[in-house]
Amino acid sequence: MTAGEVTQPKPQGFRIQDLPGKIWSNYVLRRIVRALVIIWLITTIIFFVIRLMPGNAFDLMVADMVVNRNMTEDEAKIRASSLLRINFNRPIGEQYLEYMSNLAKGDLGYSFINNNRTVQELLAQKLPWTLFSVGTSLMISFTLGMLLGMIAAYKRGSWLDHLITNFAAAMDAIPQYIYAIVLVLLLGVIWKIMPVMDMKGVLSPGIKPGFTFEFIWDALMHLRVPAFVYVLSTVGNWALSMKSSTLSTLGEDYVTVARARGLSDSRIITSYVGRNASLPLVTALALSVGFALGGSVVIESVFNYPGIGLELSKSLSNRDYPMLQGIFLITTTSVIFTNLIADLIYGWLDPRIRIAGGE
Repeated sequence: MTAGEVTQPKPQGFRIQDLPGKIWSNYVLRRIVRALVIIWLITTIIFFVIRLMPGNAFDLMVADMVVNRNMTEDEAKIRASSLLRINFNRPIGEQYLEYMSNLAKGDLGYSFINNNRTVQELLAQKLPWTLFSVGTSLMISFTLGMLLGMIAAYKRGSWLDHLITNFAAAMDAIPQYIYAIVLVLLLGVIWKIMPVMDMKGVLSPGIKPGFTFEFIWDALMHLRVPAFVYVLSTVGNWALSMKSSTLSTLGEDYVTVARARGLSDSRIITSYVGRNASLPLVTALALSVGFALGGSVVIESVFNYPGIGLELSKSLSNRDYPMLQGIFLITTTSVIFTNLIADLIYGWLDPRIRIAGGE
């Protein structure tokens, strides 16, 4: 080697002991593994927590048969044992291992209170109605809240700003069940605008499900009041969040530069402020979809809307363990999955997040 030449470091060969670190340094894989671990932990906690509730499905069924069917206690126990596909006297550890083994095979078990129908079958029947009601209501609430929030931010300090802000704060403070009870009382009893029975259920008698105008129109008519309740109870939060985000964006330097360049207010709103101010709300929207699946209990119970929320309420009352576990699993997975999607999108948009996460 002559003078002045620089020695190049020799590339290191592949070492098997470095494989775990290289795999774990992958941002996407790391997020997926973390999501799966969280789902397993929450599923395990739910399994044990619901069994800590006083009473179980067997005891409740025996008591119901003794009181309402005039059976002796021994007859009721024999009948309940033949109906329920679980032995509550087994050690809880064995029950957990069996549940996780069945879960790995895609078997969620049989519902105790639905004629021993499979949990998968019931979820497939109930989930679309909840997705329909929650999805429709959430998009209306989100869109309306964004518009109100942007108007309040642009008219800050005016009477319109005070009106929207106070209205949003008041709407956000009232619980859902208050809206539901008041609307049923006003629309169905006092004003008699619509029959109370038209507010309940998802379809009118004689309407067959199918991709027809009659079916879609009737489903929308039955969704009017439940959707109105959901929008009223959530639009305030979206409006206040959008106002705060818009005010923060209006203070950015690029907005000042855009105004100095003489751009119109409509161009600034659509191309600069609106897009950037709505980014945090889009993430919150994705997360709220998962939470809304389990949070529809009140609305569906009041209006007898046969979705996941109503089934969750019935399962809690009757200690239907398999159905409870299935509903909580769906809710948990949806929340974590939407959070995972948000993490991956943020990591794709901003590589600094991936680098920070790897460190």
